[in-house]
Amino acid sequence: MIAFLLALSVWLAWTPDKTEQVLLQSYNRPGTARLMVQQQPVFVQDSGPRDAPAILLLHGFGASLQAWDDWTPALEKNLRVLRIDIPGFGLSGPAVNQDYSDAADVARVIALLDQLGVQQVIIAGHSMGGRIAWNLAAAHPERVSKLVLLAPDGFPDPNAKSDKTYEVPALLGLLPYSLPQWALRMGGVAPAFADGSQLTPQMMQRYHDMMLAPGVRTALLERMRQTRNSDPVSRLQSIKVPTLLLWGEKDAFIPVSNAQDYLKAMPQAKLVTLPGVGHVLHEEAPQVSVQLVTEFLRQP
Repeated sequence: MIAFLLALSVWLAWTPDKTEQVLLQSYNRPGTARLMVQQQPVFVQDSGPRDAPAILLLHGFGASLQAWDDWTPALEKNLRVLRIDIPGFGLSGPAVNQDYSDAADVARVIALLDQLGVQQVIIAGHSMGGRIAWNLAAAHPERVSKLVLLAPDGFPDPNAKSDKTYEVPALLGLLPYSLPQWALRMGGVAPAFADGSQLTPQMMQRYHDMMLAPGVRTALLERMRQTRNSDPVSRLQSIKVPTLLLWGEKDAFIPVSNAQDYLKAMPQAKLVTLPGVGHVLHEEAPQVSVQLVTEFLRQP
């Protein structure tokens, strides 16, 4: 009986993928393109002057390049702004090699920069994207001029700093089949905001759409299974570029107290916290956060 009720509930909440064609009708904007990078499709937004210094924006877990919509107009005045759907998310689709390790993420970004002819870049990364950003800066210091890390992943749990993967709850196995918008809102998106009024219906629709992009939910589970929490301190200590840490003081996902781990490992980093703001500070407080970034980038 329990199995029957579970199966019935999944059927009633059946949520199929949206087709790429349907999603492109809403999200294919001027400056977007799908590039083939080492046989991997990467959905890219490229704006701003091509001869200006470049900044690469890396979104967080479950998000997409549109997460930076409110930052881009301010940045592209003086910078070439590159935004991507990280493979496994959005319209880039699943990684063709099914590899979601830190090394694979870094290699894909470096290959993209090579293909675009960008030799050195400023990188701003949020949460998972922050983890990719600082791993890239550690592995390829010559390619990064400055770092902006927004509530970056890397010290998720003092007891998880070992070479082990996350345990994915069995219930999440239903994710590829059932994801009504209310469930995504309650279970993942709304808790990322301290002020729920900042989560607009349009923003919620975009989060839901991108989770329903072809293959993304299965890729998300595979990324979770492959995520390892090896101690990051030695890699962080090797990073010497100027670094800005931004954190919402009401971050319910990666608490602001984790910033102290980064400051110990990266004495050149500067921390700025935003009162009353949650995890997605670039979406909840875009004007304040992007102003802090532009001021940081003006410094020698």
